[in-house]
Order: sequence, then structure tokens, then C-alpha cells
Amino acid sequence: MKEKILVTGGAGYIGSILVEELLRNKYDVTVLDNFTYSNLSLSHLFHFKNLKIVSLDIRDKHLYKKYIMECDIIIPLAALVGAPLCDAQPKNASEINVNSNTFMLDNLSKNQKLIMPTSNSAYGVGDKNNFCDESSKLTPLSKYAKDKVKIEKKVMERDNSISLRLATVFGVAPRMRTDLLVNDFVFKSYFDGYLVLFEPHFKRNYIHVRDVSKAIMHMINNFNKLKGNIFNVGLSNANISKLELANRIKKFIPGLVINVESFKEDKDKRNYIVSNKKIEKTGFKPSHQLNDGIKELIKYYSTQKKYSQGNV
Repeated sequence: MKEKILVTGGAGYIGSILVEELLRNKYDVTVLDNFTYSNLSLSHLFHFKNLKIVSLDIRDKHLYKKYIMECDIIIPLAALVGAPLCDAQPKNASEINVNSNTFMLDNLSKNQKLIMPTSNSAYGVGDKNNFCDESSKLTPLSKYAKDKVKIEKKVMERDNSISLRLATVFGVAPRMRTDLLVNDFVFKSYFDGYLVLFEPHFKRNYIHVRDVSKAIMHMINNFNKLKGNIFNVGLSNANISKLELANRIKKFIPGLVINVESFKEDKDKRNYIVSNKKIEKTGFKPSHQLNDGIKELIKYYSTQKKYSQGNV
């Protein structure tokens, strides 16, 4: 008998991909979402009999507890995501990203399985070579990253848990986000024809949104073998600087003008090279390369009017 899975924030950027994958694999899925960005991202899934959708803010503890207790696997995606949004709404960020997740952890039984997506923004900056793996010291710089570190520590105090430190996610999803770095750079390159870069040497790692879903499915399918671990989730061949990313996009938009400016600092000081060897050794292999995502994004933007689909 298939396990029952609870996905909070299931109508979001990652959730709108993951929920479909879970349904097609015959899991009974309950989605909790307050539908801040509408329910259209899941409208093509309403016909699935194994889908339950509940309009709910996870700060409603009484109802949240009810749905927590009904499921075997919990995948908490509901969050205020990214440093700009958390800086703009610090109270909401604390309530949702920290307090609601703490409440969830306090109400899980020891037999329930938890797969918690966190963020490799927790690394902040790497060592002298900018290198980071799962054992590296965490130096979170933003409220968003600090809150993720706080929750991950609590998550890993229980046996039946896995934390996935996600690289910067890119690619097209039913609930689109244009504010993520790759998506944003391609958006500006396509519509404006130029990019202005500050501190272009800062490096990050990247992962396609569909490979995030694939990684979560990998954890579900191998949970008993992998539980109790933290895994970085990213493309090992995509530890690249902002300038390298811009030049990668220029290959597909040849007229792109790239301006490197020194008069302003980047507010986001993250700069690291991330190892993904640990998850790769478990048999996980991403299916989508960075170039695939750039081409996909150009195709998507070619059908859109110029408007932002972000979080702030």
C-alpha cells in the first residue's frame, strides 16, 4: 500500500512539479497551501482521485496538526523563500519558516518520515578555496539562510529525517518565479538585451527545479537507507560565477550586452563552490543541465509579455 504524503506549499515553484510526480507514482497526496499566488499551478491535477487539496495557512496550528497526523511522509515546502522576501517580511518569515516548522517537528511521531528542503545559502562563503561540503562550517549571511540553519539543526535531531540543501534553483514550473538568479538573468537578457553585474566573481551552484523533484523522489524511494543524512543537491558542473553565467546565456542570446560595474556592492554576499558527491554516491544523477534550463527559459519568455513573476 502506498504511503500518504503531506506537501505544504504544494502550489509553489517546486511543489507544482513535485505534486504531479507524486500523483503519477500513485501516492495519496495532501496539499496544504494558502494559495498566495493562486491555485492555477495545480489546476491540471484536480482530476487525480489520489489528490486532496486544502486551502490552509500552516500558522493555523489546530488544522495543521490534524493533517500532519494523517500522513506517513511530510515534505514541508511552505515558506517565505529568499533573502529579499524575508528581509521585507521578517515577522512573517519567522512565523512561517521557523515557528510553523518547529510546531510541525514537535507534533511528528517517531515513525513519520520527514524530507526537509533547506538551502545551501547556509554556507555563506566557503573556506579559503570557497569549497563546501556537508561537513563544512555554516556561515549564513541572510535572515532566510539563518532561519534555514536553525530549522535544519532541529530536523536532524530526529532519526527519521533527511535535509536537502538545495542549490539555486532554475527552470520553468507551473508556478513560475523570475526572481531566482538564472531565471532573472535570462529574463533580463531576453527582454532588455543587457545585464549589469556587481561583484561578478561571486560563485554559486545551481539545480533545475525538476531535478529538485527528482531528488525528493530519490529520498522517498531510498528513505530507510538514506535517513539521518544531509545532502547537497546541485549540478557538480555548475559551480560558476555570475559572469560565467552571463557569458553562458550570451551563447544563446548573442546580442546580449554584459556590463560589469564596480560602483555598487551586491547585497547578497554568498560565494561558494559546493560538492554534490555525497548525493551522487547514492545513485542520484540530475537530468537537466544548465544549458538545458537556459534554452527552456528563453522558449518560455518568448511566449510571455514582460512582467515579473517573483516572490516580492
